Amino acid sequence: MSFGIHVNEQPFDAEPRPGQCLRTYLRERGWFGVKKGCDAGDCGACTVHVDGEPVHSCVYPAVRARGRSVTTVEGLATDGELHPVQQRFLDAQGFQCGFCTAGYLMTTAALDDGQLADLPRAFKGNLCRCTGYRAIEDAVRGVKHVEAPCAGAAVGRSLPAPAGPQVVTGTARYTFDIDVPGLLHMKLLRSPHAHARITGIDTSAALRVPGVHLVLTHHDAPERHYSTARHEHPTEDPDDTRVLDDTVRFVGQRVAAVVADSEAAAEEGCRRVEVTYQVLPAVLDPEEAMLPGAPVVHAKNGAQARIARPLDNVVGESHGEIGSVEEGFAAADVVYEETFRTQRVQHASLETHGAVAWFERPDEGPERIVVRSSTQTPFLTRRALCALFDLPLEEVRVLAGRVGGGFGGKQEMIVEDIVVLAAMRLRRPVKLEYTRAEQFYGATTRHPFNVRVKAGARGDGTLTALQLRVVSNTGAYGNHGPAVMFHSVGESMAVYRAPHKKADAYSVYTHAVPAGAFRGYGLGQVVFAMESVMDELARLLSMDPLEFRERNIIGPGEAMISPGGEEEDLHIASYGLDQCLGIVRGARAEPADAAPQGWLVGEGSALSMIATGPPGGHIADARIGLLADGTLDLAVGTAEFGNGTTTVHRQIAAGELGTTVDRITVRQSDTDVVKHDTGAFGSTGTVVAGKATLRASQALAETLLTFAAAHLGVHRDECRLVEDAVEHRGTRIPLKELHAAAQSAGRELAADGHFGGTPRSVAFNAQWFRLAVDPGTGEIRILRSVHAADAGKVMNPMQCRGQVEGGIAQALGATLFENVRLNDRGEVTTAAFRQYRLPQYADIPRTEVRFMETVDTIGPLGAKSMSESPFNPVAPAFANALRDATGIRFTRLPLTRDRVWLALDGQARAQSGRPGGQ
Repeated sequence: MSFGIHVNEQPFDAEPRPGQCLRTYLRERGWFGVKKGCDAGDCGACTVHVDGEPVHSCVYPAVRARGRSVTTVEGLATDGELHPVQQRFLDAQGFQCGFCTAGYLMTTAALDDGQLADLPRAFKGNLCRCTGYRAIEDAVRGVKHVEAPCAGAAVGRSLPAPAGPQVVTGTARYTFDIDVPGLLHMKLLRSPHAHARITGIDTSAALRVPGVHLVLTHHDAPERHYSTARHEHPTEDPDDTRVLDDTVRFVGQRVAAVVADSEAAAEEGCRRVEVTYQVLPAVLDPEEAMLPGAPVVHAKNGAQARIARPLDNVVGESHGEIGSVEEGFAAADVVYEETFRTQRVQHASLETHGAVAWFERPDEGPERIVVRSSTQTPFLTRRALCALFDLPLEEVRVLAGRVGGGFGGKQEMIVEDIVVLAAMRLRRPVKLEYTRAEQFYGATTRHPFNVRVKAGARGDGTLTALQLRVVSNTGAYGNHGPAVMFHSVGESMAVYRAPHKKADAYSVYTHAVPAGAFRGYGLGQVVFAMESVMDELARLLSMDPLEFRERNIIGPGEAMISPGGEEEDLHIASYGLDQCLGIVRGARAEPADAAPQGWLVGEGSALSMIATGPPGGHIADARIGLLADGTLDLAVGTAEFGNGTTTVHRQIAAGELGTTVDRITVRQSDTDVVKHDTGAFGSTGTVVAGKATLRASQALAETLLTFAAAHLGVHRDECRLVEDAVEHRGTRIPLKELHAAAQSAGRELAADGHFGGTPRSVAFNAQWFRLAVDPGTGEIRILRSVHAADAGKVMNPMQCRGQVEGGIAQALGATLFENVRLNDRGEVTTAAFRQYRLPQYADIPRTEVRFMETVDTIGPLGAKSMSESPFNPVAPAFANALRDATGIRFTRLPLTRDRVWLALDGQARAQSGRPGGQ
């Protein structure tokens, strides 16, 4: 009896493997629109229809599809026409990275009228980490946001993402959406101990498992130490990591790698590896880790490894004072001091970490290894791999497909090294794809912070002194640790004037899952504390918190001073913070919706400032050239993971070249396409890589006009670029004819652009909430959310709004729910979405996003960054509104319902004199 399954009307008879889920069965047959996001039926990215009913194919046994008809996202379109749901998602641009989009399309296509009327319930099985859900709702409701392209008038318009048609049809190719012949699969054996020395490791039984080709241990790894963090300057991070180490420093650290014909064989091989450990003392709390006698995480040569004080577990520290805070507090009429704590947060990008490596021989040059990775930093990863394995640059190519979310988590090299080591040993293609659980205990998190703030002010509301003590828990490895620590005490203090400022900051090793780069890069943690304190100072002075901020924020042209010193290349190149606060003031004055009877109502706001790019330089190269058919080829190094840089780069180029965006093809995130690109992180996709694209496009425009003028025998100033031609007094020479003429003359009509990332500007944001709290249960409802964003010249309003909404949604998750929990052994206990609690459709309100009217003098065409900055003021604005409603200052995140109820109950007990009051 044949299996007899029909997929998108195509018959398949191959029997599934015992226990195989429908998702892997479909993907093995090329239906890559079916995504792997959670392995447990929690995220909905793998949704397909079985006989018209939507199912999560990752938990649906393939054998149950026998004799049934299965439809994937690739099968929604019929006769070359998009399904109405696909068209609506295109019209509304109801996606960013797009990894979840196929699941939403398949869920939506199966909804009846009753279900459409209750989307919070209908979408309870689908997750999106990028959009903030408003764009998805608009897509479902048929709201159209995209504008039609217009020649030469691209910047400032809501033009669609170039990959949109591929995203909604399931043909966009993410990291593993490829078929590599002869592919082998890798699985990792991980440590069960927070701190231990490997005294023995026996791989013989693993090598006897049928299908196992290789087992790698620390004996096979290079001795060289490196950092998984990727920065333009590698010296920013400590060299404390080996590919495989004989000492493990957190539960989940990789101990061995097994490569086999199948994932099942590799997993069985991992179970057969016998490891003997000498368990060592561990420390999980960063304050305890700095005490004398604490277990040492890295007993290395500090100067050689760039660790500040190895024996004290301090990977980096910063101490600085401007003026004298002692004098400043003495001069204050009010002083407020408090300690705030933020938790670990997972990036939760729906596409997990992973890479595939294989060998290729180009037409010219030696054989080289190709690494296809879910990375934000292809060029820096290539450089790190070459240094680690002593390879010349020309023998390594790193590229990214479309990346399914990043948020800083993929500014790391945590899979590529071990995959390349295996591929080099076997000379075969090797794949490693993290499970969702591995994302929690084998990747990185946001840094947990302890922040002590002391602030003083005079009776008129003028700040006299600001003092910070910051302790950042970087976990077992220092990737990004010092840089996040330095950044955290920068703009958070510099945005306020005070004659006396002091900061002491420590990045501390512990035996916990490593932290890394995360949206906001340390600023969000300290802004939570700083903005909470600003509200408390205003209350002590009986002053409007908004007025108090307006009295103390820096103004246009002022120096941005923090205890770490003034950064010479950082400028206020455009100023919209006053407009941001004006938006908040206007929102407060508008009539409020009624809250449920008996609920407590409050409102609160917060502001933040962030540099548009990291210090020390961030390099981007771009190249654009005319093709034989008269269209344009734009090559950029930056990656696309929902940040929208591909859309913006096309808009910049189209505007400078007088054409439409659909005539420009973008090649990107591949070390073959341009000389260098530091990477898509630090809010640089538009302001750095975009400026390189701008300069390349301007140079090509000049080249085209000059060549056309010479070809026509006219003055260059009499020529102008139009959609597909150069025009001279009514005479048009098509661009494809110009290309032919150039080719005959031995000329290439192309140009390069470069930007080094300096000088830098700053972006501003302000968030305001009105919320209601049920004193009987601790439930919180957001009645209204308003966000003011100073992004300079907004290149694409629809897309930029989506970035802001996504940042707010992610920040609300960190504010209300998300917490990577560790037990007393250092083991992550929230290694699945259903345990971790990501924000769902029903959790996120529609935020009113307002853009300020500013034009930056540094950014390309007046633009500033707006990918990270919306995250930072959300938690303090929410906490300030909660304080206004309840009278309680919450100092620890997340603000979970039980935590709020316990505080309210304790307050009620104290007021009534009942036992248990505090």
